[in-house]
Amino acid sequence: MSNTATENKIQIHVGHSPDPDDAFMFHALANDKIETGNYQFHHELQDIETLNRRAFSGELELTAVSLHGYAYLTDKYALCACGASMGDDYGPMVVTREPMGIEDLKGKKIAIPGTLTTAFLGLNLCLGGVPKTPAKEEHTTGDCGTFTYEVYEFDEILNVVERGEADAGLIIHEGQLTYGDQGLHLVVDLGKWWMEETGLPFPLGGNAIRKDMGAEQMNEVTKLLRESIQFGLDNRPEALEHALQYGRNLDHAKADEFVGMYVNDWTVDFGDRGREAVAKLLQAGHEAGIIPEPVELEFISG
Repeated sequence: MSNTATENKIQIHVGHSPDPDDAFMFHALANDKIETGNYQFHHELQDIETLNRRAFSGELELTAVSLHGYAYLTDKYALCACGASMGDDYGPMVVTREPMGIEDLKGKKIAIPGTLTTAFLGLNLCLGGVPKTPAKEEHTTGDCGTFTYEVYEFDEILNVVERGEADAGLIIHEGQLTYGDQGLHLVVDLGKWWMEETGLPFPLGGNAIRKDMGAEQMNEVTKLLRESIQFGLDNRPEALEHALQYGRNLDHAKADEFVGMYVNDWTVDFGDRGREAVAKLLQAGHEAGIIPEPVELEFISG
């Protein structure tokens, strides 16, 4: 393709996490496996809390976000109807060095992967906490009344707990499959807890698309994202091979399991039940005093 043809394409800057499920989802777009027409995609890989923070300035046209983070972004972004990471009776976990119950977590210091993560919202709902410092404000330590917390990179939390630098750790991504390798104990799976509370899956993350692109481009880019997800599902061995490079200590079997947990029918489309789960979670966050304003959800179907 000539430089002129490339320059004439609409440039779409995409942010997503360097983890196996996002890599699987974006494989087709990242490796030119599907025709993208008048669009050219540029991929930026960063941890989800960094992407949540970047979204406040709206610099990326398409970005992975925590659904908790999205509660603060509705002025700039809509949610793509595809691209969901949904915990269907599983999700982020709290782990400790010694066995304990949920009530034992109260008063403890918990290592977390970021205050805008949906995992942090779920932890507060589970323990009856309300952050004294608003989640939107960037900070590294805080108090939720029923527990205190310190922010760490998500892939350091297991090590932090193992070393005794925190009483417990809130783990996301592949740590949900590997915590036992470090001799740690599960206290609560927030996805199971949420299912018991509501009968709904735990909606963790999605992809947000910038509203100032206009309806036509928002729909076209969302359609391409859905095609990329479907390509991965239809060409699983190839997409999984790409995803494995982001698997941090996962063998092939565990990487396959992890991708299956978070790239599935929910990812192709939230569906009515998925949309209900998002609305219910964010409403619960607002009613608990964690999310300051009610959230008006907008989904782009593509």
